Amino acid sequence: MEQQISLREANQHLSRYVKAVEKGEKILITHRGTPVTRLAPVEKERTLSTEQHASFKRTVARMKRGYSLGGERPSREKLHERRTH
Repeated sequence: MEQQISLREANQHLSRYVKAVEKGEKILITHRGTPVTRLAPVEKERTLSTEQHASFKRTVARMKRGYSLGGERPSREKLHERRTH
């Protein structure tokens, strides 16, 4: 269950609420009755499945090779040639 407290209450007793969050509680902080933020435990670092890890490695390898956008690569001279009208 999520506890709801005012911003003033959070300011006055922050250490109390941090201890509650360390135990796994979630706390919704309101300002003039409107929810503004939430104190929640930090999620543990996510680990990838074998399939996700393999997919990640393929994606990184593909990005290193680059993507062809087609077309031709202009020469420096072509880019800087002056046009006369």
